[in-house]
Amino acid sequence: MNHRDFKTSLNEQFARIAKAVANPHRIEILDILAQGERSVEEIAKEAALTIGNASQHLQGLRESRLIASRKQGLHVYYRLTDPSVFRLIQIIREIAQAQLAEVNQLVESYFTNRAALEPITLHELYARLDEPDLVVLDVRPNPEYVQGHIPGARSIPIEELEQRLSELAPEQEIVAYCRGPYCVFADEAVELLSVQGYQVRRMHEGYPDWLLAQLPTETNE
Repeated sequence: MNHRDFKTSLNEQFARIAKAVANPHRIEILDILAQGERSVEEIAKEAALTIGNASQHLQGLRESRLIASRKQGLHVYYRLTDPSVFRLIQIIREIAQAQLAEVNQLVESYFTNRAALEPITLHELYARLDEPDLVVLDVRPNPEYVQGHIPGARSIPIEELEQRLSELAPEQEIVAYCRGPYCVFADEAVELLSVQGYQVRRMHEGYPDWLLAQLPTETNE
């Protein structure tokens, strides 16, 4: 094999990865799986796809070795082959946010009051985890919390938060986190708790970013 054939063949393999994620549904599926293992049915419901369409997208991602699967009874479960696969999603987001004005316009139109919500970075939160008066609040769905969460974090899914306010002490500082920078759960938690008089901030990043940064985690499995 000469140099030109080598370069072409190598770039063809790189292009397999780019082709595998060149679809908005596949990017969303990888984002879902960054939270933890899911069945085909769960993925289809979360991504608002039919089971047939979800299966086709999952097959394309599996062929490119971005995800793996296992069968348990009548169900097939999928997971990222490695947490580093999520770095691909991070890079796409970072470049799109830096280069495409449409991304910022969409974010600003949807998160209308986000500018008023002071965020905390994951590294700032990590440095404060041992503070006794700090409550770290995981507002993702409980199955995601069970598969992995920030050490010491409390699980109160966003849809249960209003009914479980009595579990939170008003004098404690709260940091809420969810799936990532474009997830609405933490923003909704901050808005709800702020109205109730709590001192609360959101973590700018999400749990997959924390995991990818190789910061400590806990599971309840």
